[in-house]
Amino acid sequence: MIRDLETQNILESTIERFVQEVLVPAENIVAETDEIPADIIQQMKELGLFGLTIPEAYGGLGLTMEEEVRLGFLLGQTSPAFRSYIGTNNGIGSSGLVIDGTEEQKQKYLPQLAAGELIASFALTEPDAGSDAGSVKTTAVLEGDYYVLNGTKRFITNAPHAGIFTVMARTSNEPGAKGISAFVVEANTPGVSIGKRDVKMGQKGAHTADVIFENCRVPKEQLIGLKEGQGFKTAMKVLDKGRLHIASIATGAAKRMLKDALAYAKDRKQFGQAIVDFQLIQGMLADSKMEIYAAESMILDAARRRDTGENVSTLASCAKYFATEMCCRVADRAVQIFGGAGYISEYGIERFYRDVRLFRLYEGTSQIQQVIIAKDLIKNGV
Repeated sequence: MIRDLETQNILESTIERFVQEVLVPAENIVAETDEIPADIIQQMKELGLFGLTIPEAYGGLGLTMEEEVRLGFLLGQTSPAFRSYIGTNNGIGSSGLVIDGTEEQKQKYLPQLAAGELIASFALTEPDAGSDAGSVKTTAVLEGDYYVLNGTKRFITNAPHAGIFTVMARTSNEPGAKGISAFVVEANTPGVSIGKRDVKMGQKGAHTADVIFENCRVPKEQLIGLKEGQGFKTAMKVLDKGRLHIASIATGAAKRMLKDALAYAKDRKQFGQAIVDFQLIQGMLADSKMEIYAAESMILDAARRRDTGENVSTLASCAKYFATEMCCRVADRAVQIFGGAGYISEYGIERFYRDVRLFRLYEGTSQIQQVIIAKDLIKNGV
């Protein structure tokens, strides 16, 4: 659903220029320093990138799902760190509030998130709870006007920069997902501490860390929706939307890698001719183009269906699974086309090869997507 085609085209053109003229030239700096330059963060704020999906009533652009994934195809065409820094404000960090928060909670936090004054982070994963989100062990015990939180969250994106966390914690002894509730916890709350930054395989500039809660007293007004036991449902709603977003980012990254591989194949000569003229090289290029087109079509279809109110949980899993696996296949082909140069850091393709590997893990692993899809098939048929 595109609300106004002219406005959307202007927005896409603006984002495309920003990616190509500002972000792409800064990729090496981010890779070397593990930091996003402050001037780029300021430009992101001025462009409104922290509030792309936050409703207009709270200072954002209120993009529909289709509008969002179309921008994802563009934002994915540079280092994932840039998207990651703004991504939690537009996705998993704010979506819980947007979907299930009270009006007071929305008024308190969403305008600050839309302006980039606050960074939001989503704290679900734990040392013993990742794919099995229902096994969360972090506890939230009501004592008077406060919930007391204790537990550790792991691999939390943007944790070192976050001003607020959407935290999933167990408020009752009911088994599985039934006892889980969602809270907004401010980072400066006594009892909240951040572990050291994780040293990762790729995605320099995109920071993750543990978040530890030790007798952290959170006002009961910070319970999202003021309802206990709704946290798992909130998390699943957040992830449905996030999976389509990540699928679009992975597809954008695949487009960038194909573009780079094609340019290299046109320039590189062997046996007296450009390697792009060799049919085996052409086969890898063609396979990549085909799969990118298939991923785009899946994502846009699911996004449009979601915008009309259809439950697209299974379709979001299909799109996320296919697009992220596809992206890694394109990365592998791109390195192969570059040959020895593809293994050397100065050409950049090896960085993308490492960066995109994460797409198959977060927002639910590929295997979790398979389980979701299969269970829906068993229940509802083809």
